[in-house]
Amino acid sequence: MPNIFSSTPPTIPHATRPRFNLLWRKQKLNTATVDIGRQSWINAIYYPNWAVYCGETPASLNYACVSHVFYAFAHVDIEGKIFLSDEWADKEMPVDGTTGCLASLSCLKQQFSHLKLILSIGGGASSQNFAAVASSKHGRETFGRSARSLVDTFALDGIDIDWEHPSDHEQGRNFISLLAAIRCYLPEAKYLLTAALPAGQWALQNINLPKANEYLDFINLMAYDFTGSWTAKAGHHAQLHASKGDECCGASAVNYIISTGFPVYKLLLGIPVYGRSFLGASGPDQTYTGHAGDEGTFKYKDLPRQNCQETVNPHVVAASCSGGDGGFVTYDNPDTVRIKANYCREKGLGGLFYWTGTADAPSGPRSLVSTGFHSLHGH
Repeated sequence: MPNIFSSTPPTIPHATRPRFNLLWRKQKLNTATVDIGRQSWINAIYYPNWAVYCGETPASLNYACVSHVFYAFAHVDIEGKIFLSDEWADKEMPVDGTTGCLASLSCLKQQFSHLKLILSIGGGASSQNFAAVASSKHGRETFGRSARSLVDTFALDGIDIDWEHPSDHEQGRNFISLLAAIRCYLPEAKYLLTAALPAGQWALQNINLPKANEYLDFINLMAYDFTGSWTAKAGHHAQLHASKGDECCGASAVNYIISTGFPVYKLLLGIPVYGRSFLGASGPDQTYTGHAGDEGTFKYKDLPRQNCQETVNPHVVAASCSGGDGGFVTYDNPDTVRIKANYCREKGLGGLFYWTGTADAPSGPRSLVSTGFHSLHGH
C-alpha cells in the first residue's frame, strides 16, 4: 500500500482510473434555499468528454448544485501546444442542440450564470509531455499562448493543470515556472488557474507549495486511488482517516499541505464517483484474486452492487459493499460525503470536487454532488 509519508510514489496504472472565485467565501448562507451564484463553498465536477458517447451529455447533469465544471481533457504536445483530445466530441458532434460539448457547456453557462468552465489539461497517461514542456522557456511560453488561445476561443474561465505529477524536485521547480508563464497569458484578475495533485507526500514534496500559491487559485486534491490493482491487499481507496499509521488518507495529505504554509481555503477535497473492486475479498486488509467492472471500477450510480448491503466505516470515513459480482467494493456514499463536507467546513477548505459528475446518481438522496453541496452549506 502506498505510504503518504514515503518519498517513493506508488505505481498506479493510468488506465485504472475511470475515465473560484474567493469572493464566494466571504459570506455564510443559512437558508434552506441556496442561490448558488451567491454561494460560499466550491462544489465542482469534472466532465469527461468521453461521457458523451454514453449519452451523458453536458445538459443531462444538474447544475443547480455545481459551481465549477472542469472539462477533461485537453492534451499537450512535446512542443507545448495544447490541443483538444477529441475534436468530434469537443466541438463537432451534435450535442444538446448545438455542436460539441464545449458549446453545450457555454450555453449552460448562460442559463446558470454562476457556473465557471475550466479546461483541464493532461490527465493520466496523457501527462507524459509536461516534464519536457515545463523544462524549457520555449515550451512554457508556447503552453501559455496556446492556453490563452483556447480560453478565448471557447469563452472559458481558466485552465486546470493535471500533470500527474512532477516526479522530482527539478520537475517541481519547472512546474512553478510553468505556472508563472501561464499567468503571463492568463492574468489572475480575470482567469482561474488550478492544479490537480495526488494526496500523497511522495508527490507533494516535490513542489514548493507556498510558491505555487502565488499563481494558483486552488488545488484539486485527488484524495482517492489509495488502493487498487497495484496494492498487495484490498483497502478503502478514498478514506479520510487511516486505520493504521502507515496508510494513505485524505486528512494526512491535507495536514501536510497546510504544514507547508499553503492556504487551506485554496484546497478542494476530491470525491471519487466510482468504486474499486477486489474480488475474493470481503473487507480491507485482505488478499484478493482480481477485479471486476471497467478496469477494476464501477460507476457510483451502479453501486451498491445487486444483492449487496452497503456499509459505512465512520472511523476511516469510507463506504463499501461486498458479496456481489464485484467482491469487496470501496467507494464514497452520501453518508461519507456528508462527513467529508463537514470536515471541509471545520478545517476551512474551499470545498469539494467530484471525479466525475457523469458517474453520479440522479438528483435525489443518493446524489453525491447534491449531498456535498447541501452539507457544505449546512443543510
